[in-house]
Amino acid sequence: MFANGQTVIQLMEQLAPKHYAVENDKIGLQLGTLNKEVKKIMVALDVTEAVADEAIAAGADLIIAHHAIIYRPLAKLDTSTPAGRLYEKLIKHDIAVYISHTNLDTADGGMNDWMADLVGIQADGRDSLEEVHTDKLYKLAVFVPRPHHEQVLQAVFRAGAGQIGSYSHCSFNTAGEGTFLPGEGTDPFIGKPGQLERVEEIRIETIVPHSIHRKVIQAMLKAHPYEEVAYDLYPVDLKGRSFGLGRVGKLTEPVTLGELCERVKQAFDVPALRVVGHKDRMIRKAAVLGGSGARYVRHAMFAGADVLITGDIDYHTAVDAVEAGFAIIDPGHNAEKIMKAKVAEWLNARLAEKNYSTAAQASSVNTEPFRFV
Repeated sequence: MFANGQTVIQLMEQLAPKHYAVENDKIGLQLGTLNKEVKKIMVALDVTEAVADEAIAAGADLIIAHHAIIYRPLAKLDTSTPAGRLYEKLIKHDIAVYISHTNLDTADGGMNDWMADLVGIQADGRDSLEEVHTDKLYKLAVFVPRPHHEQVLQAVFRAGAGQIGSYSHCSFNTAGEGTFLPGEGTDPFIGKPGQLERVEEIRIETIVPHSIHRKVIQAMLKAHPYEEVAYDLYPVDLKGRSFGLGRVGKLTEPVTLGELCERVKQAFDVPALRVVGHKDRMIRKAAVLGGSGARYVRHAMFAGADVLITGDIDYHTAVDAVEAGFAIIDPGHNAEKIMKAKVAEWLNARLAEKNYSTAAQASSVNTEPFRFV
């Protein structure tokens, strides 16, 4: 059985929820339709004509890419232009294009975490460079008959409720008496229609992040014995977990800038890179940011990093870094190609869990526009 396109994207958005993206980022479905069966998915960094040809040859129905193919509103669709020719080819072969950009950068276990892992930044104590999204928190209160209290409590915990900072399974449980009168045509778990019931119940209170509140409510309702469940869900002022762009943290062990440059070249499979700073300086704390990171140099410095590893550093930013005594490693924007294999692997694991025959593969096309001479 093959997955529907909407199902594939629902799985993809478990990794990179759309609300993690920065404001006005060009993400989501950009071309084609998801209302179809998807047998093959191509994962690409950029959607070029060569990538489209590869997708056609592979029989792909959907391309999931990192960089948008439509950046601004189209005034016309001229198929004699390179962009128009690309759109025409994709439409003729019924290949949809879905973009996951800064939401994939921001996500836990996404682009910036993959980069941090590759350069050796410790997971413990790792932080983002700039906050993009904070998960709002809600208080769930539900009334459960005493014999089913533990069953419902564990169900909401398994669904992800009850997390406060580094503490899990947080709840408050109060005993009391519940009353209800089942109406005509009801099938009550306790009591009879038309007869007022008094039941010993326990009020469960716990914290639920907005991102998983539907999942928690569904788990609670499934575990609850009542035909009609009484519960409340309301916002609280307690701050939820933050998600952001970039990552910063201590390296697993100090290295020289020169040694780190060699590690970056190997990790991101680049033949050369640009570097600001002396190769012998020691690097203990590093920051990474996928894509163009010139705007985040000061963020990295403020976070106490010795170096920022990012792409597309301009001349004046480099000059300012030299004057500030700060190091920069620029492996190029195309270093983000690590997402191709990572996303394909993640999707294949989720599809297999659902017993779908749909398969994802990483594009083998090198979309690096620069040549090193």
